Amino acid sequence: MNTSLKRHAAQADVCLLLEGTFPFVRGGVSSWVNDMIRAYPDTRFGIVFIGSRAQDYPKAVYPLPDNVVHFEAHYLYEDAPADAEPRRARRGDRDAFAYSSKFHELLRDGRHHAEVGTMMIDLIGMLTDGGALSEEQFLYSREAWDYIEEQYSKRCTDPSFTDYFWTVRNMHKPIWQLARVAERTLRASVYHTVSTGYAGYLGALLHYRTERPLVVSEHGIYTKERKIDLLQSRWIRDNRGLFERDVSDVSYFRELWVRFFEALGRFAYDAASEIIALYEGNRLRQVADGARAELTRTIPNGIDVDGLRPLIARRDPARPRRVVALIGRVVPIKDIKTFIRAIFVATRTLPDIEGWIVGPEEEDRDYAHECHALSESLGLERNLKFFGFQRIADVLPQVDLVALSSISEALPLVVLEGFAAGVPAVTTDVGACRELIEGALPEDRALGVAGAVVPIANPAAFAEAAISLLTDTARWDVAQRAGLARAQRYYTRPQMVERYRGIYERAAAQPDAAPRESRGGGGGALGCPMHAANTGASANTGTSTAPSGARPTTQPATAFGALRDVLNRRR
Repeated sequence: MNTSLKRHAAQADVCLLLEGTFPFVRGGVSSWVNDMIRAYPDTRFGIVFIGSRAQDYPKAVYPLPDNVVHFEAHYLYEDAPADAEPRRARRGDRDAFAYSSKFHELLRDGRHHAEVGTMMIDLIGMLTDGGALSEEQFLYSREAWDYIEEQYSKRCTDPSFTDYFWTVRNMHKPIWQLARVAERTLRASVYHTVSTGYAGYLGALLHYRTERPLVVSEHGIYTKERKIDLLQSRWIRDNRGLFERDVSDVSYFRELWVRFFEALGRFAYDAASEIIALYEGNRLRQVADGARAELTRTIPNGIDVDGLRPLIARRDPARPRRVVALIGRVVPIKDIKTFIRAIFVATRTLPDIEGWIVGPEEEDRDYAHECHALSESLGLERNLKFFGFQRIADVLPQVDLVALSSISEALPLVVLEGFAAGVPAVTTDVGACRELIEGALPEDRALGVAGAVVPIANPAAFAEAAISLLTDTARWDVAQRAGLARAQRYYTRPQMVERYRGIYERAAAQPDAAPRESRGGGGGALGCPMHAANTGASANTGTSTAPSGARPTTQPATAFGALRDVLNRRR
């Protein structure tokens, strides 16, 4: 197999647009991408990878399959070199900025989807190098400065113009980078983005530029996950005074970033010919976020049940059931700390219980360090082990329960893989986990309960559920049979592969689309990605000083360096 990433082609059958995942990061999405590519050996795939910085992705952890004919990587938050000489100030194209202003107003209003789509097609040409709304015009023209200053005065409720100025600049920086990528990347019969966000926005640009179909599939809901990250992040400034703050109000800059990612999601949905979720709850969320209902469908993840089922025979029936394994990345959204605390609580009833944490720790080393420190502080040296990344086929025969303590999931592959290998699960009540454990439709529920579902962030409930299953042989046996039967009936890889094959074939058969209006669907008003109105609060009325021809030499640490952490979490 050719393991090199140096592959270049002018055309492909399917171009995958991947943000922060395959081939550089292990995890559920990356594993799914790897399986999908290999499932269609006669399909020529291209890959456009989008990441934060090259140093965050030092090497590929998956070899590219032979049917990947093209690979390119682009990094949105590399440190930019200092300008060799002062930039020349320019007036800017007043008509173009007025057109952009109208575009933002329509986005803010949320009721003019058709006109927004038409304008978006026009704006794509203006974003190119040398265009009326090029990056140079945005960074250095008087028209751009005047517009930013005007929007600050009208809408910003944070007192710092400096933070507002740099937030707007940093927020929009990838827009031009992705426009250049769309202009130069390979042509494909079908473009398939495995998220919204930056990859989805690139997919929309490619669709409008090439007139080829865009397929959008989401494992989780990107905008929801980014909202969780943004609400927890510490790098976003809030310069309001102590008595101006209300803990029930999200700070202006946080809200601005949330609306920006919501807008990127809407662009992807609006350009897509098919929009896929893993389960019904996420499909409804896509519709609420702006996807057109008739374009949405659900296709559950599928696993290699036949390949995993032989692992059941490798289990030692004489071994006491004591091992509970959390198999996944050591990152905050997986809430590893709740699992650690649950093992601590369980040791009081089962002193010989073993908690295994099996997954890579490189993504968030600070959080991984905190997890190790928590384990040590609770005296769990005998009961809790960190194994790092391991092959799942080596781990599952030794495990008695799969644990999932996440605060957000969609349809986790690891739970299904455990079922196929004869291992029940204890999960938090997130995503499709209840469907996996208890069944969805009546005929599914009739198969039985494959484990237990507990509230998020509740170590005591998690420990109680694990102990109950480990100490009740009859219940564990029923759960094992139910999980295996459910995986065999509803979640096999051939089922998933055939459904996607149909989608690819239908999309590839479509003629090049004539430029069309936006097909925006349901959902409420979409906030402007740049200057969403903040109702119930007064905006700034102060003035600011216009820039000279040179770029300002200072930049707050609010976005450039820290935003890459948000991008890195898309794995």
